[in-house]
Amino acid sequence: MAIDKKKIEKGVKLILEGIGIEDWQGVQNTPLRIGEMYEEIFAGLNQDPRQIISPIKGEEYDEMVLVREIPFYSMCEHHLLPFFGEAHIAYLPKRGEIVGVSKLAKILDVLAKRPQLQERLTKELVDIIMDGLEPIGAMVVIQAEHLCMSMRGVKKSQAKVITSAVRGAFRSNPKTRMEMLELIHKR
Repeated sequence: MAIDKKKIEKGVKLILEGIGIEDWQGVQNTPLRIGEMYEEIFAGLNQDPRQIISPIKGEEYDEMVLVREIPFYSMCEHHLLPFFGEAHIAYLPKRGEIVGVSKLAKILDVLAKRPQLQERLTKELVDIIMDGLEPIGAMVVIQAEHLCMSMRGVKKSQAKVITSAVRGAFRSNPKTRMEMLELIHKR
């Protein structure tokens, strides 16, 4: 799906007219800037995150792998306002198969560069790990601030939304789940 920057520019011009500032000097190039920005921040629409994950050949590790505090930015599909925060991703390798840890961050980036819901982002991320690595278990915890909640409506800035998705051993074994949660909270 190609992003049509010309349509975005037309839409932004209509918004500027709608709020009555289309003649302001500072907004003359805003439609062009927004078109370019949307092409960048929605680049994940043109990428398949499932193509990123594959086990490292010849490596074996059979304990928990956790990458924590991975920063991300996304856009709420309801209001097209940003939400941002950090993700914590853990998995338990099956047959010792591991993935490069940067691949986990890359998958997060691809999924976040789409109009998104935090709940869906969390679920999609853990499901891609489960499908791509077939680990014993995987768990994703995401905490984020949503500008649609901070800037409008209830206006509760700095409130964090926390979502989690738990699969396999992280779901069936409370000790494993607790170990992951303790590790993400250690500073």
